Amino acid sequence: MTGLTGRTGAHSSVPVAAALSVPRAMLYAMAKKTAHDDLLASVTLAVGQEELLLDRAVQEVVAAARAADADTDVRDLTSDQLQPGTLAELTSPSLFAERKVVVVRNAQDLSADTVKDVKAYLGAPAEEITLVLLHAGAAKGKALLDAARKAGAREVACPKMTKPADRLAFVRQEFRATGRSATPEACQTLVDAIGSDLRELAAAVSQLVADVEGTIDEAVVGRYYTGRAEASSFTVADRAVEGRAAEALEALRWSLATGVAPVMITSALAQGVRAIGKLSSARGGRPADLARELGMPPWKIDRVRQQMRGWTPDGVADALRAVAEADAGVKGGGDDPEYALEKAVVAIARAARSRGRG
Repeated sequence: MTGLTGRTGAHSSVPVAAALSVPRAMLYAMAKKTAHDDLLASVTLAVGQEELLLDRAVQEVVAAARAADADTDVRDLTSDQLQPGTLAELTSPSLFAERKVVVVRNAQDLSADTVKDVKAYLGAPAEEITLVLLHAGAAKGKALLDAARKAGAREVACPKMTKPADRLAFVRQEFRATGRSATPEACQTLVDAIGSDLRELAAAVSQLVADVEGTIDEAVVGRYYTGRAEASSFTVADRAVEGRAAEALEALRWSLATGVAPVMITSALAQGVRAIGKLSSARGGRPADLARELGMPPWKIDRVRQQMRGWTPDGVADALRAVAEADAGVKGGGDDPEYALEKAVVAIARAARSRGRG
């Protein structure tokens, strides 16, 4: 649970996925910032709906604050946790004058009374405190967005990357940020294999950089993400969403044994289940048309159509819950990440056979 308990709160460490367990330079990749780029500015405004970039915007501020003061107190709150009066409590002068970072997620959803509190704070921010507002950037909550900009907040753009060209540029930048070289064909193959999930793309780059010496080429990416002895995270996900529990578990165990990061497997599972949900609710049409609508390559549309047999809306919901539980388990919420993954794979395979059970 997130909240005010503890020094850091539930999100204060920021999801420690492979996508974020990278050199600090990568934390800044793809985040477009205003000229006012003091990481310890009184207010940072992260605008957009790309979760990975939003998390990185938070982490770079936290990293800078802790570089200045290792004992920095980080409070990470969702919009419903920031009630009227809470901000004043968090930003009140401390006896020990400690540095503090206060993160507010989904700021567009704050109540009217809390927005008044935030606007008042923007006019007279406290010293040694950095307020980080994460805002979707749409019309909802625009008054707060405008107020933060008027107050001179440092702004980080975190737009959703809907175009394949943007995701390709993201992958190239991820490699550049590590100081490693990857051929254009390797970058394109990675995007084609993984799709639109930036976390998975970033995690894949991190995995390749850690495992492979020298220039990363198309052949290397192919070995990892279109085969790897049938042990990639995508193989696990494919077998699970097809309802083939035994084969999915076998692929899972072999993947873990050959060094595939658990967070990459949960990401692949999530991607596989979400693809089922998206396609099942989409309008009919040619694969090329659906590909544009859903942000998937046409070949994946055909594969997901084959995997959809046996799925129901309730099954998709159950599977997404199972993935969320596994994701928490592999990120420190449980004692045994392997068991969390096995449990999720079984639950997803069962959900894939939900049609006709009821």
